[in-house]
Amino acid sequence: MASIQENHTWSGRFNEPVSELVKRYTASVGFDHKLAMFDISGSRAHAQMLAECGIIAEQDLDDIRRGLSLIDAEITAGEFVWSQDLEDVHLNIEKRLTALVGDAGKRLHTGRSRNDQVATDVRLYLRSAIDDLLVLIKLLQHSFIDLAEQHTHTIMPGFTHLQVAQPISFAHHLMAYVEMLARDAERLGDCRKRVNRLPLGAAALAGTSYPIDRERVAELLGFDSVCENSLDAVSDRDFAIEFTACAALIMTHLSRCSEELILWMSPMVGFIDIADRFCTGSSIMPQKKNPDVPELVRGKTGRINGHLVALLTLMKGQPLAYNKDNQEDKEPLFDTVDTLTQTLRIYAEMITGIAVKPEAMRRAALQGYATATDLADYLAKKGLPFRDAHEAVALAVRFAEQKGVDLADISLAELKNFSPLIEDDIYQVLSLEGSLASRNHIGGTAPNQVIAAIARARSRLEK
Repeated sequence: MASIQENHTWSGRFNEPVSELVKRYTASVGFDHKLAMFDISGSRAHAQMLAECGIIAEQDLDDIRRGLSLIDAEITAGEFVWSQDLEDVHLNIEKRLTALVGDAGKRLHTGRSRNDQVATDVRLYLRSAIDDLLVLIKLLQHSFIDLAEQHTHTIMPGFTHLQVAQPISFAHHLMAYVEMLARDAERLGDCRKRVNRLPLGAAALAGTSYPIDRERVAELLGFDSVCENSLDAVSDRDFAIEFTACAALIMTHLSRCSEELILWMSPMVGFIDIADRFCTGSSIMPQKKNPDVPELVRGKTGRINGHLVALLTLMKGQPLAYNKDNQEDKEPLFDTVDTLTQTLRIYAEMITGIAVKPEAMRRAALQGYATATDLADYLAKKGLPFRDAHEAVALAVRFAEQKGVDLADISLAELKNFSPLIEDDIYQVLSLEGSLASRNHIGGTAPNQVIAAIARARSRLEK
C-alpha cells in the first residue's frame, strides 16, 4: 500500500497500482504543462485567500509563496522535471512544492479540487491568449490599411460568382478584410467577458465547507466575477468552445483572403506578387514560385474547424458535473491558440510584402463589361424604368460582344439604337474612374469615400 501512496495523492482508496498502460493513456502532463504558470498564479491567490480567511497559517502562506517562486524559476529555466506518474501539471507542481516546503505544500489544496483548479487555469490561459490575439489582429488590420492607403485610386474588377461585376478600388477591396477583422476582434473581446469568470471555490462539484472568500480570489486574479453555480463552474467548457468558434471565423476570413491572394498571384491573373520570403519553389520545376503561406492558411482553417467540432462533440453527452472527458479539451484549445497566433503574425508580415500590379488590374477591369450597371443607372436617372434600362443595356452588351469591343468603344449613334435617352455625356459614365466616383456614399468605392474609411479605421485602432 505504501508504494501506491508514493505515486498518487488519491491512491489510498485502491488495492493495486495503476497499470503503465493506463498511466500513459490518462496522463495529461505531456501537454497541460503549458498551464504551469497559470496554475502557479491560481495557487498563489488561493493560498493568500486561505491565509486571509484564517484557514492556513501565515507561516504556511510564506512557505507556499517561497516554494512556488522556486518552482516558477525552475520551470522558466527549463529545469523542472515533469513526471508522467503524477498525471498532470497540478500534481507535478504540488508534489514539488511539498518536497520544497513540507506540510505547507500539502495544505495548499485545502478548499479546492483539481476540477475547479484546472477550470481556473484554462480560463487564465485563455484570457491571456485572447489579449495577445487582440494585439495581433490589430497589427494585421494596420498592415491591410497601410497597403490600402497606397491604392485608393488603383482600379480592379470587383467580382460576383468570380465573374467581373463592377469596377472597384483595390483599397476598397482590402478594407473589406479590415472590417471582417474588426468584427473578429469584437467577438473575441465579448468572448473574453465569459472567459473571465472564476471557477475556483467550486471545489469538486458542490463547493466547500471551508469559509472561503471566492470574491477575494477573483479580485487577486483579475476576474470580473465568479461562476455562481458550482456544478456549472467545474463541468462546462462552453467558453473554450466559444473561443474556438471565434478562432474558426478569423481563420475563415483569412482563408478567403488567402484564396484571393493565390488567384491574384497566378500568372493568368497577375494582379500581385507575394514576397519571395513567403513562397517556396519546386523540386522539379525551376520556374515555380508557390504561395505556400496562403495555401497553408487555407489548409489550417480546416484544422481549426475540426477542433471546434471536436470540442462540441466532447461536451454533447456529458452529464453534470466533471468528467474525465474534459481532459480532451486542452490539446484542441492549445493548438487553436498556437495556430491562430502564428497565422496572424505571419499574415501581417506577408501583407506588407505584397507588390501590386495596377496595370494588370486595370486591364482586367476593362474586360467583362464592368460598367454595364453604370449605363443602366444612367438610363434610369433619365427616367427609364430600371428593368427597361436593364434590358436595353443587356442588348448593348450583346452587341459589344459581337463586335469584340467595350461599351465605351461603341459609337454614340450605335448606342442610341438601344435608347434615345443616351447622350454624349455617357462616355464619362462608362469610364472606370467615372464608375468609381459615382459610388460616392459611406461604404462605397469612390476614392474619397475609401480614404475616409481608412481614416475612420485608423482612428478606431488608435483608441
